[in-house]
Amino acid sequence: QVQLVESGGGLVQAGGSLRLSCAASGRTFSNYVMGWFRQAPGKERKFVATITASGGSTYYADSVKGRFTISRDNAKNTVDLQMNSLKPEDTAVYYCAAARQAFTIAMMTSRGYDYWGQGTQVTVSS
Repeated sequence: QVQLVESGGGLVQAGGSLRLSCAASGRTFSNYVMGWFRQAPGKERKFVATITASGGSTYYADSVKGRFTISRDNAKNTVDLQMNSLKPEDTAVYYCAAARQAFTIAMMTSRGYDYWGQGTQVTVSS
């Protein structure tokens, strides 16, 4: 069982930056693939980024590639999402997720994950 708690959301102007953090409970954090998703009002939850258990590989949605960076610290049980050059269309609730299995392409979709945080709101004003 893993519990995930996101933090770092807020209101920022377009072009600005935010850093989201997700703190995980449990002793086996380093075994989990971790991901970030987002959900705008009235829309489905969408993949943002994922990082393999070792942190050796990362994958991004095309919409955030080059602007967002996912990273993890297995010693601290945290996974972060650095968001730069933010746009109004990045406004959403951002969710952290953990997957018990080894990385597969399914982890670029929400069905690949077993545990979810409660989400943190990110609002980008124009």
